Amino acid sequence: MRVLFLTHRLPYAPNRGDRLRAFHILKALRGRASVHLISLVHDDQEMAHQGDLGDLAETVHVCAVPRLGNYVRGALSLLSTKPLTHSLLDSPGVMPAAVEVVERHRPDVVLAFCSGMAAFAIQPPLDQLPLVLDMVDVDSQKWRELAERSSFPLSVVYAREARELSRFEALVTNRACSTTVITRREEGALRALAPAGRIVVSPNGLDADSFRAPGPPSQGRDIVFCGVMSYGPNADAAEWMAKKVWPIVHGVHAEARLLLVGAEPPNRVKALANREDAIEVTGTVPDVRSYLWNAAAAVAPLQVARGTQNKVLEAIAAGLPVVVTDVVGDGLPEEVLPACLVANSTEAFAEAVGRLLSMSPQERRAKASSAALEPLTWGNGLAPLLSALEDASLRRR
Repeated sequence: MRVLFLTHRLPYAPNRGDRLRAFHILKALRGRASVHLISLVHDDQEMAHQGDLGDLAETVHVCAVPRLGNYVRGALSLLSTKPLTHSLLDSPGVMPAAVEVVERHRPDVVLAFCSGMAAFAIQPPLDQLPLVLDMVDVDSQKWRELAERSSFPLSVVYAREARELSRFEALVTNRACSTTVITRREEGALRALAPAGRIVVSPNGLDADSFRAPGPPSQGRDIVFCGVMSYGPNADAAEWMAKKVWPIVHGVHAEARLLLVGAEPPNRVKALANREDAIEVTGTVPDVRSYLWNAAAAVAPLQVARGTQNKVLEAIAAGLPVVVTDVVGDGLPEEVLPACLVANSTEAFAEAVGRLLSMSPQERRAKASSAALEPLTWGNGLAPLLSALEDASLRRR
């Protein structure tokens, strides 16, 4: 089977949710398929990793995203029905690379990662090939939630994006041989848009062994929130946690620290760092596991979330109980819910964090260990996606 794989980020290093899933798809396809990868790259650091995927893909094409030009085109697209997502996730190099792959290697199937890359898959010559769309999350729903939580003028922009992107999601789901999503919640949202589409749930997985703590539970008092901080909902969650929740927690547990761990923190997140309030903003770290292994608990305080938050699964695998909001909890596998406390209001979230801090290290480890992680492997999660690719490739043959 020959697969043309289109991704909106180069799947390396696998240190954020979208790269992580795409990286494990490549690993799952190794030995099963000849993969030709076309990825958008957004900076020189990402571009430098092109050579790190040589053992997972037969060919790797990287296509630079002209960020400034895309912003201009995106602003102009607001006057049309084109989703802003497609203007921002664009590169002039994608279609020439696709034509080259088609001419030289004759793919059996196109695998498009997320609705942003599906826009390329329905252009010639790719429109003549069977398509499997790994939608992952139904992005239009995220924009709808952001519109409801934002003020003018962003609320108008986000509402427009939700409307136009949902139309595209319906169109491409109906055209694809199969469309995969990662949770039942996403399946329901997409089925409401495209009732006739063939929609399959193919969840994320977890490499639990790599996160397992090497020793007994830490005596530390750190509370950790992990995530790429340039992502708006993560930054919003960090601000809410630091400004609203943490003063209540720290007032009772003065020895505790809040660690906001993640790459690319914007200025508003950097400004949260405060020694007096015991808040640290780390920026990029070489390995998040050391922060998890030395912490008391983790939090996922997002107010807007789709799909599965892998940061929660990783924290639990590292031996930490986690406090989550209900929108995060709704996307988690039921196997991990015993390791979580769910809270939404400022007071309830602070009380839940304080409850975990009041436990002994052994009690916290026991709560984390109540999660059943064994079934949540990447092999199990991605099996439906691999089956969808095999089925679609047979149409080509």
